[in-house]
Amino acid sequence: MNNRRVHGGHAKLKASVRAYLLRIRPRAQAEIDWFAHQPSLDAAIERAALAVNSRGKRYSHQRRLKRAALRQALHVLLDRSEEIEPTREFDELFVLIGAVAKPIPGIGELYVYDTSLRIGAKLDLFPTGVYLHAGTRLGARALELDDSATKLKVSALPKELRILEPHELEDVLCIFKDESKTASAMPIMRDICQASWCT
Repeated sequence: MNNRRVHGGHAKLKASVRAYLLRIRPRAQAEIDWFAHQPSLDAAIERAALAVNSRGKRYSHQRRLKRAALRQALHVLLDRSEEIEPTREFDELFVLIGAVAKPIPGIGELYVYDTSLRIGAKLDLFPTGVYLHAGTRLGARALELDDSATKLKVSALPKELRILEPHELEDVLCIFKDESKTASAMPIMRDICQASWCT
C-alpha cells in the first residue's frame, strides 16, 4: 500500500478523534448525564423510549420513526422495567431491549442501541465493545474491520481511535462513515454535530 495513503489515513483518523473530542463529546456527555440523573428508572425509560433529548426534542437518529411506534416501544419497555432494573451488564440490557422493542414495526437496530445506551446511563451500564448497525457497519467496512459482527472489540480498531470509550467509538464510526472511505482531504467536520446520536 502507498505509504503516503497510509499516513494520510492515520492523520485523518487523528483529526476525526480531535473533531469528536472538541465538538461532540461535551454534548454527548451532557445527554448521558441528563439520563443518569433522571428522577427514576421509569422516567429514563420514558424519555429514552420516546427518543426525547434534554431540550424536549426528538433525537435526530429517531426523527423518522412514527410516533405510534415510539409509543408502543414505551409501553412494552415500561412493562418490562422490573426486568430492566436488575440488569448488571450492557449486553444483557441490549438483548432485553432488542427482544421487546425490535418486533415493533419501524423499530430497528439503531433504535435498540441508542435506547439501550440512554437507559444504560441511568443504570450506569455502558458498552464494553463497539456495537454495529447500518451506519457503523459502513464505517467498520471502510476501516477494513469485520462488519458482519454484532460488535467489535476495542482492540480491533485502529490505535488512533482507541483513546475513546466504546460508545464514543460507535458514534465516531457512524458520524465518519462517509469520510472514512478515503484518506483524501475530505471535510471531516461536515455536519458532524447533526450526525451524532446526541442531537
